Amino acid sequence: MISLLSRYLFIFFLAFSSFTLRAEQPNLLAPQRVIAEASVKLLAQLEDPNFSQDKKQIRHYIDQEIFPQVDTILMSALVLGKHWRKASKMQQREFIRAFKQLLVNTYAATFTEQFHNWTIRYSPLKLKDSDKKILVKTRVRQAGKPDTRIDYSMVLRKGEWKIYDMTVEGISLIISNRTIFGKMIKDSGSLENVIKNLKEKNKASEESNALPKEQT
Repeated sequence: MISLLSRYLFIFFLAFSSFTLRAEQPNLLAPQRVIAEASVKLLAQLEDPNFSQDKKQIRHYIDQEIFPQVDTILMSALVLGKHWRKASKMQQREFIRAFKQLLVNTYAATFTEQFHNWTIRYSPLKLKDSDKKILVKTRVRQAGKPDTRIDYSMVLRKGEWKIYDMTVEGISLIISNRTIFGKMIKDSGSLENVIKNLKEKNKASEESNALPKEQT
């Protein structure tokens, strides 16, 4: 499960790591600006040479600065699917916290990946005042490689656009993880056991605060 999450999160947060506003795309709409503006903050943070070597600091930053742009409640509900409807309110709250922390820890673990020479182009977006959900279509470009198509599903919450799913080349993070968690629930016997397992994984991930320094 972790390796699959890492693969998706690498691309998911690529937008926050590498995007620069280009002259040919100056008029981004509100949902698109959510991604663009988060990237500005992260790029500024990356100027600190010690930042990428401290897992604890990375996790704190991701939790406080990146995940406010994500609707973790809706994402969690959609990932669990039918199991969400059967879960108690307490189980739902515990899964949201554990799943969010799993995502934070997974991204922190992949944070030292190199994000050089990546750019993102946004497809034209039509947004009506009555729209509560929108699909932001993008293409990630890297020199010498084919473009990667990434679509962000976003929802309007209290006047703010938040990401709740992403689809990479036609593969949805939510649908993929719904299959994974459905199997985990079946194999473990209950959602409660899955939540316990997630908490244990998160605790193990957080035991090490510092990333190993690169060899010279």
